[in-house]
Amino acid sequence: MSITSIAGLYFKNRQRQLKRHLNEGETLQREVLSRLLNRAADTEYGRNHLFNNTHGYDDFARNVPVNTYEELKDAIDRMRHGEQNVLWPGKVKWYAKSSGTTNDKSKYIPVSHEGLHHIHYAGGRDTIAFYLMNNPDSRIFDGKGLILGGSHQANYDVPGALVGDLSAILIENINPIVNLGRVPKKQTALLSDFEVKRDRIARETVNKNVTNLSGVPSWMLSVLVRVLEFSGKQSIDEVWPNLEVFFHGGISFTPYRNQYEQLIRSSRMQYMETYNASEGFFGIQNDPKDNAMLLMLDNDVFYEFMEIPGNAQDPEESSENIVPLWGVETEKNYAVLISTSCGLWRYMIGDTVMFTTTNPYKFIITGRTKCFINAFGEELIQDNADRGLAYACEVTGAEVSDYTAAPVFMDSNARCRHQWLIEFIREPKDIEQFAAILDKKLQELNSDYEAKRYHDITLQHLEVIKARPNLFNNWLKSRGKLGGQHKVPRLSNSRQHIDELLKMNNE
Repeated sequence: MSITSIAGLYFKNRQRQLKRHLNEGETLQREVLSRLLNRAADTEYGRNHLFNNTHGYDDFARNVPVNTYEELKDAIDRMRHGEQNVLWPGKVKWYAKSSGTTNDKSKYIPVSHEGLHHIHYAGGRDTIAFYLMNNPDSRIFDGKGLILGGSHQANYDVPGALVGDLSAILIENINPIVNLGRVPKKQTALLSDFEVKRDRIARETVNKNVTNLSGVPSWMLSVLVRVLEFSGKQSIDEVWPNLEVFFHGGISFTPYRNQYEQLIRSSRMQYMETYNASEGFFGIQNDPKDNAMLLMLDNDVFYEFMEIPGNAQDPEESSENIVPLWGVETEKNYAVLISTSCGLWRYMIGDTVMFTTTNPYKFIITGRTKCFINAFGEELIQDNADRGLAYACEVTGAEVSDYTAAPVFMDSNARCRHQWLIEFIREPKDIEQFAAILDKKLQELNSDYEAKRYHDITLQHLEVIKARPNLFNNWLKSRGKLGGQHKVPRLSNSRQHIDELLKMNNE
């Protein structure tokens, strides 16, 4: 009997429990809300917002305001200084450092003991549970898992308190038994210098029996390329012949799929998307034939959804049209709000989703609440951009490493356009043809973009600028954000990021 067969017994009970997600979504979510309110009733936030007198969702929505990071920032900072029972019972010692939709350089998301185990580790457990359910012949535990993480550092002067990438927090606190099946060694995994870390990972793992990968697609790709360089092999499955799955999340996999399929040629290789963020672990691709993910409904996260108005008003400026899970509809774009056992209450995480089914509740990530272009009423979201690029690459044979796009605002002749800065792994033979295909596909995917492009009256043909090699990594490095869970902003209404990148591109 293989090690995986024995380890798989641990997941049997959870696999039975997960079946409740198929038709008991509302019940599961009501149970979670009740549990969270009872646990936090005697915290400062719970007392101020009448948790003891909150009986059900309607009371909760009435008593608790919608929050962004700015509303909770002062409370979180007090917690970081050691105060107890503020947003969640007891003292919270871990904080996931994250960039995102905030006016500050970084957000510090509290990670309580309960949140660590009942949300983040629970999400990892459930991912494996689904994978084994779909792959009964798996040998995943007969080898090592390459887990790509970030780093952490001291949090003020509070003893035992640290801040860092969520992945570093997970590695730091991982069960010693689980640690036996993981590479690289802990000291390497937590290095802050990504370039040094990448080389050490390659050296430490090239002769190991790696069966599974976990991490952000862009950073994992960089590691795999270094492994090939170090090994002298032509494909990753020559280095790790028993590799069978990549559990990926953090950014869209669409722009990277072709590159992975070229690096890993094994026909049995699988790719399983997860929706894990600093704020929680929210979704899993439970069916390999369906790109949509199943929303995880019983792991200490209560969800609400704010419909994004048709005029693409910033959802953070309005609290109208908020519904609990059982009020969502398919084919509508929603901003996600969460309440969790980490002390986040009706917190807008900055992501947008669209449900594909409601029985069970399955969804796709469509972008960010502030990661879109709507300078001229075109309402272009990241899902449109990723799909448009994938199509243009398919037609032209190009491969994209990274990209960002922003508006070029109207000149004196009322002419405006979108400007795309794209770093190619394989350039198209004709950059103008690539731009034309992308522009046409975006019109097919987005009726508002199509309307604004009509006869070039409002919005002119998009522009594609070729980025020099490693531009985006160099830009992230200059901002101290190379590696970990840091991402290149894909779409923006502002030109701040793209102008910084264009300046570096021309140097």
